[in-house]
Amino acid sequence: MTNERTVPLLPCASIDDIETFYGVLGFRTTYKQRKPNACVGVQREDLHLQFFEIAGFDPEQSYGSCLVLTADIEGLHRAFAAGMRAAYGKVLVSGTPRMTRPRARKNADGVGGFSVIDPGGNWIRVFRDVAAAPMPAATPAGRLAKALANAVVQADSRGSVGQAVRILDGALARQHADDDPVEQVEVLVYRAELAMVLHDPNTAATMLARAQSVTLTQDESERAALAFDNAAELDAALR
Repeated sequence: MTNERTVPLLPCASIDDIETFYGVLGFRTTYKQRKPNACVGVQREDLHLQFFEIAGFDPEQSYGSCLVLTADIEGLHRAFAAGMRAAYGKVLVSGTPRMTRPRARKNADGVGGFSVIDPGGNWIRVFRDVAAAPMPAATPAGRLAKALANAVVQADSRGSVGQAVRILDGALARQHADDDPVEQVEVLVYRAELAMVLHDPNTAATMLARAQSVTLTQDESERAALAFDNAAELDAALR
């Protein structure tokens, strides 16, 4: 048979909070009921999600998750980020809900992806659909790039932010003369993002300041442009 469709059914503490949050991301409500069981369905183009409410549910203890495959992870991330800025004045990078940035995932053959952690604590994991838009797998080259790749697996994929911090702090403590300065900027900015996830604004500000102080050539500045865009977003969230 063809044309089957699977719709994830995920837990939450409040279908109203879910409906509001996904409305911010550009979803419309397709179904909602209070009785006999509270549930809500939302849709954004071909992306369908449904949620059911559990009294006393703790989002921090949720194991809810699903995969979303798209040919344009950057475009979807930009749309979600725009919705957050319009509703909250910033992109949510800490707490629940929040959203990570698109990054290559070492544990997914280098395929890029990002995650939305919604008010129910569900991880909506967005990955590039390589069948629709093949991309060469990125292989980390330098010492810091390898540390960054390992940290992304821990924090963005597994939610083990503490372990990611230990990886990055260890790498930053062992400076090498041949370290790529662009990789240093990328590590510092990601470390700042993780500090915000851990509600540590002082460390976040310190890491962003260190990133800005790294001496770069014109070519290196262009290579680090995406990291500095992320830094500017984080700096705005700190204010």
